Amino acid sequence: MATPSLGSMLLSSTDPERLRDWYVNAFSVKSERTPGEPAYDVLDFDGFYVMLDRRADIGALNPEPGRLIINLEVTGARDIVTRLDELGTKWHSPLEDRDGSLFATAIDPDGNYVQLVELSDEAKAAMT
Repeated sequence: MATPSLGSMLLSSTDPERLRDWYVNAFSVKSERTPGEPAYDVLDFDGFYVMLDRRADIGALNPEPGRLIINLEVTGARDIVTRLDELGTKWHSPLEDRDGSLFATAIDPDGNYVQLVELSDEAKAAMT
């Protein structure tokens, strides 16, 4: 049996349009709407897709955001943090340098954790 590949995730919200707008403005990702009903806004993170779903059986804010953390591998972490600050983003963990790699954990409008990771060249080399 072939190993499955992970290509997308469903992120449920009581206000998916607010989440879509935040992710598009924060990370300059493309967003498209699927046809039919139910329709989803789909965010394209370089071939990994986040599908935004409207749900009435969840709360407006995630009560346990550490359960699933969205990790975004980025370049220009400092510039992204500045843009997120301009959007009024709250932080779980502010930007920190860990041996040359940069990490920060933002909180999206629904309370989900979004971790920014910019690995140093040394860290990337050690992983191969």
